[in-house]
Amino acid sequence: MSKNCRFVSAVALLLIALTVAGPVDAAPCGGTFPNPMTDICWLCLFPMHIGPVEIAFGQQGNGDAAPPLLCTCPAPPPLFIRIGIGFSFWEPARVAEVVRTPFCSPTLGGTILADINVPHGTHHEGDGGQQGGAFYQVHWFQYPALSWLGMALTSAMCFVSEPFDLVYLSELDPLWDDDQLTFILNPEAILFSNRVAQAACIADTIAARLHAFGLDNLFWCSGAQGSVYPLSGNHANHVSGIDSSLAIVHKHVFKMHRQLLAQDTSTRGAMCGPRPQPILRKRQYKQQMLFPTPQTARGYGFGAPSILWGAGREYPYKGEDFSYLIWRKRTCCAF
Repeated sequence: MSKNCRFVSAVALLLIALTVAGPVDAAPCGGTFPNPMTDICWLCLFPMHIGPVEIAFGQQGNGDAAPPLLCTCPAPPPLFIRIGIGFSFWEPARVAEVVRTPFCSPTLGGTILADINVPHGTHHEGDGGQQGGAFYQVHWFQYPALSWLGMALTSAMCFVSEPFDLVYLSELDPLWDDDQLTFILNPEAILFSNRVAQAACIADTIAARLHAFGLDNLFWCSGAQGSVYPLSGNHANHVSGIDSSLAIVHKHVFKMHRQLLAQDTSTRGAMCGPRPQPILRKRQYKQQMLFPTPQTARGYGFGAPSILWGAGREYPYKGEDFSYLIWRKRTCCAF
């Protein structure tokens, strides 16, 4: 099926959902369609590497080594092996929505996609010695912005043919609102529910603050946003909607990797194609806010403190749902 057909099919499914949904709750659902020209941090494509040569344009690297100048990958007969040039860049690949109202989609202009009785988002700050907490729903879009703009980078180098599509709704996931049930996906969480393991997250917070990316070895940490576990929509220690939504996005991406719905695209082992990565490599991703107020100066890795850019980007009523453009590091053998 062609890209255009798949895009039309996705839109048709959304329209059908709207038609059959019936009346919906009048809860606030703000949103706007992202403008690819003004709402995307296009400098976040960098740093790029062509072999050992770096092109940075002032953007923060994630600490990965440069790809080799020459590389080889399997090829169909009669060649069997093809020779290429190592190439890496950051790709705007996904959009994550973090919302209070079920089925509310800021990316689709504030549309409510369906009317099904599922948990609404909640949040409360700690008071009187009590711990705060938050719960949000998440939606996950394929967002092939480079393909839309016809950039030769993807077709000539590391093309991934994907349509625009809504591929995940947490409202339909029975694991998302149940910490005990989601233990099936993250049984190792029991190893990190102690003070020593959580104290180690201080190092992750410092690294994310200084270098915009956390430490991959401390995979259970989300830097300034706290702990990754459990891999559900619940987040402890709610301080602000921005920080809680950032933590929820990190949890969700980790969950996608654990379910093998997201893969390694950034290491040398993935130069010839994606491969499974059940433990998320944090430095493979960075994110920028799209809604309610786009943040287009630079991207930040999971765990980076929002104080660097978040002032004024959360406000009452229609400024309490969020969407983020997720940048994915790509390392490939170009030919």
